[in-house]
Amino acid sequence: MKPKEEFPAEWKAIAVVYEQKKRIVVRFEYRAEWNALIRTIQGARWSPTLHAWHIPDTEENRNCCRLAPDEKLYLPEDSAGFSAEAMMNMREFVRWMRSKRYSENTVKTYAESLRTFLKYFKQKPLEELCNLDVVNYNNDFIKANNYSASYQNQAVNAMKLFFQIVKQTKIDVEAIHRPRREKVLPNVLSKQEVKEILEALRNIKHKTMLSLIYSCGLRCGELLSLKPEHIDSNRKILWIKQAKGKKDRISPLSEKTIEMLRVYYKAYRPKTFLFEGQQAGTQYDVRSLQQVMKMATEKAGIKKPATLHWLRHSYATHLLEAGTDLRYIQEILGHSSPKTTQIYTHVSTRSLQQIISPFDNL
Repeated sequence: MKPKEEFPAEWKAIAVVYEQKKRIVVRFEYRAEWNALIRTIQGARWSPTLHAWHIPDTEENRNCCRLAPDEKLYLPEDSAGFSAEAMMNMREFVRWMRSKRYSENTVKTYAESLRTFLKYFKQKPLEELCNLDVVNYNNDFIKANNYSASYQNQAVNAMKLFFQIVKQTKIDVEAIHRPRREKVLPNVLSKQEVKEILEALRNIKHKTMLSLIYSCGLRCGELLSLKPEHIDSNRKILWIKQAKGKKDRISPLSEKTIEMLRVYYKAYRPKTFLFEGQQAGTQYDVRSLQQVMKMATEKAGIKKPATLHWLRHSYATHLLEAGTDLRYIQEILGHSSPKTTQIYTHVSTRSLQQIISPFDNL
C-alpha cells in the first residue's frame, strides 16, 4: 500500500487501547483481496477476541482510516472482550449524538452507561441481544449492585436511544420499561440556615459564588459557565446561556447581589469566566466549589448534609413561600414542565403553618 493511501470506504475503523497498546481496530466483510491488503500493513494482526484486524495507532494509519486525531469516544480503557462490532456501533452512536448537538455531559453519560451494558453482555453478539437481556441486566446488575432508580432510568435512556440507531438487533425499543419514579422531595434549608452558611464565608469570591447560586436559583454548572458579560446591572438581570436542554433564560438580580458582584469584580478582575480557577481564563473547578459549600456548612454548625443544589431548592421554596407565582418560578429555574416546579409546593410551609392541629384544642 502506498503511504497515506486511504483504505477502502467499506472498512470501518476505530482507535482503542488493546493489550495496553494504542491500536486501530479495522473491520470489514471478508474478501480475499482485502485480507491480502491489510496483511501488507506493518504490524497488522488478527484478534480472535475482537473478531477483527488491528493495526498500530499511527498518524499515517489514522489518515488512511479517516479518523479524527483527538476524537473523544468514551470507549473502554481496555478493549479486550468487546467485539469490534460493539465498539464500531458505540463510535457511531457518540458521533450521532454530537451531530444532534447533545451536550457533551449527556454524550459522556450515555456512552458510559451503554459501555457498562455492552460489557455485561460482551460474550453475546450484538445482533442477538433482546428485551429479556435488558430485564436481566436491570435485575442482575443494576438492582444487585444497589444502583438507584435514577441510574437505571439513565441507563434506559441510553439504551433506547442507542437501539433506535442500531437496527440490527432483536430489541423492541418501545418495550424497554422504565423504573417506577421515586417520589423524593427536594431538600430545603431555612432562610436562617442559608444566612448562616453565607456569613460563615470570609473569602469574597467563595461568598459571591454561593450567594449567586441561592439568589438566582442556579445549577452548579450554570454558575461556573457564567461570563462577566452575562450580568446586566442596568436591567438587573442575569443571562444564563445554553443551560440544561440547550436553553437560554434570565434570572432577576437583586440590588444586594449586584453590589456584591461589583466588589468581587474589582478584587479579582476575571478575564474569561466570571469565576475562574487559579489559572486566569480557566473555569473554576466544580469539586473545589463543593468543598467550599461543605466547609461553610461545617463552620455554620449545620448538621444537615447540605449540597450546592440545596441552595437552588431553597431559593425556589422561599420564593413560593413569599407568594411568587409558580409560573414565574418555573421560568426562573428553567423547568420545561410545570410539574417539576410543583414539587416545591410539597415542601413549602406557608400553607401548613396555617393549619391548627386538633391536639392544640384538647
